[in-house]
Amino acid sequence: MKEPDVSVGIVSAQQISFTLNNNYFAKGEIVCGKQIVFFDEGGISWNGNLYKELTFTPQDENTSFSLYDVTIGINFHWERKETQIFNGILKFVVEEEKICAINILSVENYLISVISSEMNATSSLEFLKTHAVISRSWLFAQMEKRKTLVRQDSVFFSIVKTETEFIRWYDREDHTIFDVCADDHCQRYQGITKATNNAVVEAVKATRGQILMYDKSICDARFSKCCGGISEEFEFCWENKNFPYLTSIRDKENEAITIDLRQEKEAQKWIRSNTQSFCNTHNKKIISQILNNYDQETTNFYRWKVEYTQDEISNLISNNTKQDFGHIIDLIPMQRGKSGRISKLQIIGDKRTLIIGKELEIRRTLSDSHLFSSAFVVDKEKFINGIPQHFTLIGAGWGHGVGLCQIGAAVMGEHGYNYIQILAHYYKGAEVKTLY
Repeated sequence: MKEPDVSVGIVSAQQISFTLNNNYFAKGEIVCGKQIVFFDEGGISWNGNLYKELTFTPQDENTSFSLYDVTIGINFHWERKETQIFNGILKFVVEEEKICAINILSVENYLISVISSEMNATSSLEFLKTHAVISRSWLFAQMEKRKTLVRQDSVFFSIVKTETEFIRWYDREDHTIFDVCADDHCQRYQGITKATNNAVVEAVKATRGQILMYDKSICDARFSKCCGGISEEFEFCWENKNFPYLTSIRDKENEAITIDLRQEKEAQKWIRSNTQSFCNTHNKKIISQILNNYDQETTNFYRWKVEYTQDEISNLISNNTKQDFGHIIDLIPMQRGKSGRISKLQIIGDKRTLIIGKELEIRRTLSDSHLFSSAFVVDKEKFINGIPQHFTLIGAGWGHGVGLCQIGAAVMGEHGYNYIQILAHYYKGAEVKTLY
C-alpha cells in the first residue's frame, strides 16, 4: 500500500483571510502573499471571479500558507482563535452557504502535527510511538468509514427523539466533504504551528505505516484525556455497536474490574473514591508533557467537583435544551456505562421531565462548555418547598473515556513500558500491523 493523503477541514466561514507564504499555483497562475475569499451568490469569490471550488497547489514541499482566525477548542472553556500555518494543498469548497478551508497532505506529515497539537510532545518516546499508532489507526478507520458512507449513499442519523427522550451522539459522520476536522471533535490538528518537536518526528518515523488491527479490520482506536480509573465502552458514547478491542479495562497493572459501575450503588462509591490508577497523577512533569498550556487550565481531572445554584442549573438546562423545565428538582442517572459514565440522564423539573443522552449531550447540557465527563453523582442541598437550591456534581475523568487514556498511557511510558505493552493494555486483543 502507498502512503495516502488525508483531507482535513480547518475552518468554515463567510469570509476567510489567508497568506500564501511561498509560491502556489491556482487557476492557471502562480500566486503569493495575502489573499481573501468570501461567499457570494452560492460560490467562492476570489480576485473578482466566482468559483465552485478553488485549489492552491504548493510548488515545493516546504511551501506553507497561514490561515487567520482559526477557532480551536470549539465549545470548550478555553475556546480561542489562532493564526495557524500549514504545509500541503489548500482547497476551498462551499458548504451550507459558507466557505470551508481544507488542507490536503500526506498521512505521516498530518500525524506529526496531530501528536504535537494533542500534547506538548515532550513525553517519553514510547508514549509518542503509542499515540502515533492509535492516531494513524483512528484516521484510517474514519477514512474507510467515509468511503463506505459515500459508496452506499448513506444518510447517517445520530438522534433519537421522542416525547420523553432526546438521545444524540456526536461522531465523525458529521463530516462529508473531508476526511476529518482539525478540532477535538476528531483529532486536534494545528498544521506546522506546533509541529516542531524532534521526538514526535522520531516517533512517527519509527512507527511509519503501523496501525492496530483486530480480526483483519482496522481498529477505530479512540482515546481521551483521562478515563478516571476505568475505561468506557463504545456503545455508551456513540452508536449501539460493540468493539471487542474497546472493552472496559481497569487502568492499573494486572488488575481486573471487580465492580459493576452500571449499578448506581457501585458507581456512587467508585466516583466518590480516589483509588490508585495510572491516570491518577498530580505529577506536574508528566501533566505538562501531555497538556498544552490552555489544557493545563483544567485541573483535578481524575476527580472533580462542580457546584450550581438552582438558578444557575435551571438556566443552563433551559438555555442548552431550548426548553423550560422550570425549577430543577432532580437529576437521575437512568443508564450508566461500565466506567460509571451516564449515557441516559433524566432531568426532572416542576414543569417537565425529559431523558437526555448520550454522554456528550449530557456534558453539554449541564455546562457552559462541557463537563469534564458524564461520570458523576449528584448531591442536592438546601431544600425549599421540596426544591433543592444547591446542586453539587462530583465526577471522575476527563472526556468520553473510550480506548486509550492519554494521562494513564503517559504515566506508563514514564514507568518504562514500551509502546506495544501500552497498546496491549488499552486495546485488548488488537495487534500492530504495518500497512506501508
